[in-house]
Amino acid sequence: MISDKMCKALNNQVNAELFSSYLYLSMSSWFSERSLSGFASWMRVQAQEELSHGMKIYDYILERGGKIEFGTIEQPESKWQAAAEIVEEVAKHEAKVTGLVNDLVDVAFAQKDHATNIFLQWFVAEQVEEEASVGEVLERMKMIDGDSAGMFAMDMELGKRVFTAPVE
Repeated sequence: MISDKMCKALNNQVNAELFSSYLYLSMSSWFSERSLSGFASWMRVQAQEELSHGMKIYDYILERGGKIEFGTIEQPESKWQAAAEIVEEVAKHEAKVTGLVNDLVDVAFAQKDHATNIFLQWFVAEQVEEEASVGEVLERMKMIDGDSAGMFAMDMELGKRVFTAPVE
C-alpha cells in the first residue's frame, strides 16, 4: 500500500503531466495555424508522450492501492510570437518537469518507499532524454535564426517523429 503523502505527490504529478500534454497541444495548434505541420506534429507527439506519462503514474497509483484524485488543469498559454519562442518555452517547461520528478524521488526516499523510487527512475531517465531532445531542437533553432530555408528543413525533419508508447 502506498502512503497518503506519496499518493498525493503522485496525483499532483499526474495533473502536471496532463497539463504538459494540454500545453503541448496548444503549441501544436499554434504551429498548425501557421502551416508548420512538422513542428505541429512534433508538439502533438510531445503531447501524446506527456499523456502517456500521466497514465503510467495513474496506473501505478492504482496498482499500489492508492486513490486517484484529479485536480483542475490550468489553461495553457496559446499566444506566441515565433516558433523559437515556443521551443524555448518547451525547454524551460521540461526543466521544470525534471524538478518535479526529482521532488517525487525525494518524497519516495523520505517515505522509504523503495518500490516508488524504483518506479520513478524511469521518469528520471526519461527527463534526461526529454531535455536533451528539446535542447538539440533549441540549438538548431538558434542556428537557423529565422532563416526561411532553415525553418523549412527543420519543419520537415520534426515532422518525421512518431509517437512510440513507453515500454513498461
